[in-house]
Amino acid sequence: MVRFIFVAAAFLASSAAAFAPAASQVRTQRFTFSENNHVQQIATPYFTATSTTTSLADMLTQTELPEKIYLPEDKESAKVLGGLKIGTRKLTVITGASSGLGLNCAAALSKTGRHFVVMACRDVEKGKAVAKEMNMPENSYVVMKLELGSLQSVRDFVFNLKAFKSARPVNNLICNAAVYKPTDPEPAWTDDGFEQSMGINHFGHFLLVNLLVDDMSKSKDARVCIVGSITGNTNTVGGGLVYPQADLGNLQGFEKGAKQPIAMADGKPFFGAKAYKDSKVCNMMTVSELHRRYHESTGISFSSMYPGCIAETALFREKRPWFRKAFPWFMKYVTGGYVGMEEAGQRLAQVVDDPQCAKSDVYWSWNGGAQTVGRWAEDGKPRGAGGSGGEIFENAQSDAVRDRKTAMKMWELSVKACGMTERDLPKAKMSP
Repeated sequence: MVRFIFVAAAFLASSAAAFAPAASQVRTQRFTFSENNHVQQIATPYFTATSTTTSLADMLTQTELPEKIYLPEDKESAKVLGGLKIGTRKLTVITGASSGLGLNCAAALSKTGRHFVVMACRDVEKGKAVAKEMNMPENSYVVMKLELGSLQSVRDFVFNLKAFKSARPVNNLICNAAVYKPTDPEPAWTDDGFEQSMGINHFGHFLLVNLLVDDMSKSKDARVCIVGSITGNTNTVGGGLVYPQADLGNLQGFEKGAKQPIAMADGKPFFGAKAYKDSKVCNMMTVSELHRRYHESTGISFSSMYPGCIAETALFREKRPWFRKAFPWFMKYVTGGYVGMEEAGQRLAQVVDDPQCAKSDVYWSWNGGAQTVGRWAEDGKPRGAGGSGGEIFENAQSDAVRDRKTAMKMWELSVKACGMTERDLPKAKMSP
């Protein structure tokens, strides 16, 4: 068993090298955009040998992006419920529902007959297409525009959602969408000036949840789940031994506004892999603060979860080719921590559908077939490893995630960074 743990830790630690690009220089023609942000020239990368003195920036594809992710013409007209009959089904909103974990969760919930799913996606047409590919029943879902990289888009989405559903409250909100940029040498920014990992994964969802708390308080058995990650918990192999570790510091970056040129929560230089992990810590802290502030007065259950290692998720698309090929094999046959996309989607769906998951302030995990990746309990069984199979249980988060003082500070600074006013904050009575 010790040998398994050592081998797993060694392999996972080696993944830190995968944060850097492959040992070849990538050069490319740049994307150029017209005034309406349409691509006029397609990048054509080619590879040449590079010396060990080549800078990191020179080793990565450089891409010029449009100044704005979300433009006025992108604003979607409010949909009307019209002939759709939701009946007694629960109204469930899922962000990032056009691919991966979110899509598989949406498909699982739609097929139960107990949920009407609002697929909140960046690309509405893609969302419609993949819903059909997944054989989601007609009249079991609607696709709505949401660009979490724009706080204005978040506000527009909430406005359209309320217009669509009318007086009917939202029953469940699943904050799943995320970006991961481990190989970027320089930060990319959201429309509001946030580094994208923190801006999309945390700030966008932070505003979204706050804008929907009062509405959800009108629903019976309402649940909010913000997807967490093993990488954000330093009491795990994946989060504690794999460089870099999540660390918000004293939130020096947030204190300075968390906007360009400030890229990291701790105010230090940009590190893409750490930016993602830090955003996941903020996600899990947000759950704890939501519970502390609003669970008692609203009855809403706030939780986080880790579905297991989805080794073939699109989140790893920026990893080097050898890693993308070796990592799924390693997780399947060495650690046993591998979870397929369909099973992961079913696990996320379980958190808002299963009666036993109605408890608030819980970090849900599954004690599946993983042998090494996770925490080890006194009974010798893995905890938080999330391998395929097994049963759901209440996992323990790291001391850093459960640090109430830092969580409270993170909350207040996030309110300020998002430009939220008293009008935006929940009117529900806040617990002391």
